[in-house]
Amino acid sequence: MEEENVTLKEGFLVKRGHLVHNWKSRWFVLQKDKLLYYKLNGGQKRESGLKGHILLDGCSITCPCLEYENRPLSIKLKTKTSTDYFFEASSREHRDAWAAAIKKAIQALHPEKADPMRDIKSSFRLPTNINLNQIVDAMNDSSNGMKPLSKVEQDSTYKDSFSGSVLVDWLVSRNYACTRFEGVTVASMLLVENFIKPVGVRSFEATRSGNVAEQFLDDSTALYTFAESKKKKSSFKRDFQLDSMDLSGTVQKQGYLAKQGHKRKNWKVRLFVLRSDPAFLHYYDPTRDDNRPVGGFPLRGCLISALEDNGVPIGVKGNVQGNLFKIITKKDVHYYIQAGCKEERIEWIEAIKPLT
Repeated sequence: MEEENVTLKEGFLVKRGHLVHNWKSRWFVLQKDKLLYYKLNGGQKRESGLKGHILLDGCSITCPCLEYENRPLSIKLKTKTSTDYFFEASSREHRDAWAAAIKKAIQALHPEKADPMRDIKSSFRLPTNINLNQIVDAMNDSSNGMKPLSKVEQDSTYKDSFSGSVLVDWLVSRNYACTRFEGVTVASMLLVENFIKPVGVRSFEATRSGNVAEQFLDDSTALYTFAESKKKKSSFKRDFQLDSMDLSGTVQKQGYLAKQGHKRKNWKVRLFVLRSDPAFLHYYDPTRDDNRPVGGFPLRGCLISALEDNGVPIGVKGNVQGNLFKIITKKDVHYYIQAGCKEERIEWIEAIKPLT
């Protein structure tokens, strides 16, 4: 079992959402037969909870992917159920390394090798001409779609949820399945492909089963909800003033790093770009199509140092205990930044120091 969970590659990528086609930063972990992704929370990645997973058997990969003009560093991963996943890397080298690793993992899943997860997954057969993306769009239709309600389970209230049996009823009534067995198959694939997620004790317990076929429950007490909200985000305001000269330097290094906010002290993934002549460090919000930085500062006169990994340093919020470094600007502004690994932290410090 431990061999199945060996990490082949991990790091930050930006992922396009299923329901709302916005982009969100996620921590990805590539394993032998699946690609896991986690939300950054309180400076932690894996400990914050799994957001979803993609089973690699039967997948195909497109790199470079040119479907998004404003995101030329994208990768497209298509599953055996024709569900498309899009990821964006921080550089061409970063993109090509991820694409090569994922492709190698897919190619290693030979049919003649025993793989219980793949055998279970291949046992699912969607009805002909069924497209999961179309089903989800229909589920969200205001007239004939699903009607999520507030459900109570063991004194806990779950908003915008629906039971497993209600979902199967809806799939059968809309002719997306001919029988309840087919309805459970379709619902299971919606769960596997991360279109819906379990809420409540009963459905969560089912997902812990190693048997993919038993993870979705056709039951009135098993609760589910949409994996992503369709609510619109509020408008974005900037208080960072740009100077064209600051952006005229030669790019020395760029990549995804996590940064602690100055006011709320929360952690967010940013695309950092290091420039020389003039020496500046800018950071961008990789979830937005706008290519303007959301912050930055000159490096001359700055102090940079690694922070100890044996505890939470003073000034750092959240359960952050590794791969941190600190930059103090000439104006005594303190920046706390987290790299994906110790090697990456060393690379950034060594790249920045000569420019200070």
